[in-house]
Amino acid sequence: QVQLVESGGGLVQPGGSLRLSCAASGRTFSRYGMGWYRQAPGKERELVASISNGGSTNYADSVKGRFTISRDNAKNTVHLQMNSLKPEDTAVYYCGVCYSDCRIYQYVYWGQGTQVTVSS
Repeated sequence: QVQLVESGGGLVQPGGSLRLSCAASGRTFSRYGMGWYRQAPGKERELVASISNGGSTNYADSVKGRFTISRDNAKNTVHLQMNSLKPEDTAVYYCGVCYSDCRIYQYVYWGQGTQVTVSS
C-alpha cells in the first residue's frame, strides 16, 4: 500500500504563491496517475489537478493558468505549484493515488491533507 505525506500548506495573502509537495512510499508509484484534490468547509471534495503516469495533465477550470501539477518518479514525489491564489482557494488539499480514473473517487487513495488558507 502506498503511503502519502503532503506538505507545503500554510497561510498566504491573495495573489501569493505556495508549492505543495506529496511524498509517496512504494515502488509502484510511477505506474499510477496522481491527483491533487481540495475540500473547503461545507463543500464536497473536488479534483483540482491530475497527472497521468505518462505526464499528461488536467486541471479544473477554476485553477487553469494558475496551478501547475508535476511529478518526479525518481523521487516518488508530486507537486502542485499554486500562483495568484484567491480566497476561494482556501481548503484542505489532498494528494491522491489514482488506481483508476482520478475522477472516480472510490479508486483514489488520499493522504492526510494540508491546510491552505488565502487571506489578508
